[in-house]
Amino acid sequence: QVQLVESGGGLVQAGGSLRLSCAASGSIFSINAMGWYRQAPGKQRELVASIRSSDRVNYADSVKGRFTISRDNAKNTVYLQMDSLKPEDAAVYSCNADIRPRGLAFSYEYWGQGTQVTVSS
Repeated sequence: QVQLVESGGGLVQAGGSLRLSCAASGSIFSINAMGWYRQAPGKQRELVASIRSSDRVNYADSVKGRFTISRDNAKNTVYLQMDSLKPEDAAVYSCNADIRPRGLAFSYEYWGQGTQVTVSS
C-alpha cells in the first residue's frame, strides 16, 4: 500500500514563507515525477510545481521566482519552499506522485490528503 503524507501547511502573513513536505511510503519500487497542486475555493485545481526523477522542474508562471520544489530520493520526499507568499496563494495544496509499486509493472498516480495554506494580507 502506497501513501503520500503531507505536512507544513498553515497560516502566514503576506510576504512570509512556508515549507511543505510530502513523504511517500509503502511498497515502492520507483518514483517518477512528484509535484504539488493547489485548489482555491471556486477555482480549478492547478499545477504549482513538479520535479521529475531527472530533477527537471516545472513551475506555474504565477509562482516562478518565489517557490522552489526539490526532492530527497533517499527519503522519497518532495518539498515545496514557498517564499514571498501572496493572499492569492491561499489554497489547499496537494501532493501528487507517479509511483511504481513493488511487484507491479506499471506506475500509478497517487495523491496526498491535502494541506491548507492561508495567507493573510
